[in-house]
Amino acid sequence: MKIEYSERVNRLPKYIFAAIEELKLQKKKEGVDLISLGIGDPDLSTPQLILDELIKQVENPSNQNYPSSMGEPVFREAVKRWYKVRFNLDFNVDTEVTNLIGGKEGVANIARAFINPGDIVMCPNPGYPVYENGGTQLSDGIPYRVPLLMKNGFLPNFEDIDRDVLKKAKMLYLNYPNNPTGAIASKEFLKTAVDYAEDYNFFIVYDNPYSEFTYGDYIAPSLLEINPDHIEINSASKMFCMTGFRCAWAVGNAEIIEGIRKIKSQIDSGCPIFIQKAVIKGLKEYTSEKKPKIVKDNIDIYEKRRDVLIQGLNKIGWKTEKPKATFYLWTQIPENENNSMEFVKKLINVGVILTPGEGFGKFGEGYVRFALTQPIDKIKEAIERIDRVINE
Repeated sequence: MKIEYSERVNRLPKYIFAAIEELKLQKKKEGVDLISLGIGDPDLSTPQLILDELIKQVENPSNQNYPSSMGEPVFREAVKRWYKVRFNLDFNVDTEVTNLIGGKEGVANIARAFINPGDIVMCPNPGYPVYENGGTQLSDGIPYRVPLLMKNGFLPNFEDIDRDVLKKAKMLYLNYPNNPTGAIASKEFLKTAVDYAEDYNFFIVYDNPYSEFTYGDYIAPSLLEINPDHIEINSASKMFCMTGFRCAWAVGNAEIIEGIRKIKSQIDSGCPIFIQKAVIKGLKEYTSEKKPKIVKDNIDIYEKRRDVLIQGLNKIGWKTEKPKATFYLWTQIPENENNSMEFVKKLINVGVILTPGEGFGKFGEGYVRFALTQPIDKIKEAIERIDRVINE
């Protein structure tokens, strides 16, 4: 029997994190002590009050049945309340709020719901690979790569996008605070994006899972504060260090929400009720736009790690700027290096794992991404090992 992949699957590049994982496994077999600053998976535990709630809810038999793929009414009410407290926005829980099994699922399923073969989708580049691959290409859409360049603060320059592309595009993915660059977007920029969407008749998918991962006095906005007629995705994954729980939500335009629900009703049975109720416990900790203690305590730890890493890299001659958000550092590879993947391979040889910029697209080449997912002593050790590579 000859088994063949579909054409859409054959078009997909190898997922960069899978390639890194293979290198990690090889080095482990060789006995190399690894310090992973690669994949963006929080290493801190989920807040205890959420875990306690989870245990309580999972023991209740009424929470052990099939959930609704759109999310339980109490969950959608909690998301509605959170948006009111955090952004002063109101949404109809029946038509404008839906549950997701993690933000990644929502990013992909929006494309399934709205993209026809040949439709253009504008995808930031460098960017989260799911925009281009799991979303656009698996829906037989055509990704148009929107450059995020340092000279523009890693923000799209809409003036540089071909007018024919803007006219034909059906959808734009945007993500600020940004993965992988750590860049932030002002409300003025978001207003520009919304104006272009209105002028050229496309809608925006605002992927906002790092809205709470900000430092100092910076508070990240929601695109829906500018115009609620688009859609925004957020998640418990980074906010509450719950990546493995797979619980997120989408809010905004009722027609877009209905499209996601139609897809989800055919392919999944929803996030477990006990997990939804545990996330509700965390969301209720918000009483203002400021981060509650269960979030702030973890962000403070990542901020200290960020400062140690920045200071250490600059000290060994690797100039790196300090981001205002996310738990990533996005920085150009040293001047004497030519390729991000080859540089990452050199670092893996000394047991330091980073993510090469090329994994986030063409315009990510020449950069690497650090994830602040190791304690300070490990970060300091990683800096010593990096020093041996770049200053040997």
